[in-house]
Amino acid sequence: MQQIRQVIQQMIQISEEELDGFLKDCTIQTFKRQEILTKTNQVPNNIFFINEGILRVLITDNKGVEHTIHFALENQFIADYASFILKKPSVQILQAIEEVEAVVIPRSAVEWGYQNLREGDRLGRFIAEYYFIYQDNRIKNLYVRTPKERYETIAEIFPNIHNRVPQHQIASYLGITSVHLSRLKKTDLKKT
Repeated sequence: MQQIRQVIQQMIQISEEELDGFLKDCTIQTFKRQEILTKTNQVPNNIFFINEGILRVLITDNKGVEHTIHFALENQFIADYASFILKKPSVQILQAIEEVEAVVIPRSAVEWGYQNLREGDRLGRFIAEYYFIYQDNRIKNLYVRTPKERYETIAEIFPNIHNRVPQHQIASYLGITSVHLSRLKKTDLKKT
């Protein structure tokens, strides 16, 4: 649990005893490639911190089409936060793209942290702010940037994504077809 300890220590002032208390109910779990971490229509009761691997967050529309709405990489916290906070059934699926090793943070640990960590509220706020800013930028990018501009900046947001994620999932995240993504990649290769 060294990675999550280091990340939390960078975010807030926290003693070793506080960290031990927060992490006592957390477990490390490995998810196989393509394994589902959370399903729709269930109240999410865990937040995940990714030690290694990459996963995607997807939703399925009313026609049964999957849409990739987010990727999560190493050293990131991920969950359907709104459903987690509201204790409502999720419409999102979290799925491992590669084998993922994650710290599973149960609701009990989160609640313990808010009640017992000196800076528990601050930690929760930092994680929520990060996720809010990411989602806000994501929505703006979908409407303000062209598909080409979104393609050109995706590697800044998710380093090495083109070598780790299937192209159809990247296209879905960018809001374009796989054919359009292939065209953008060919244009990009011609520049180099």
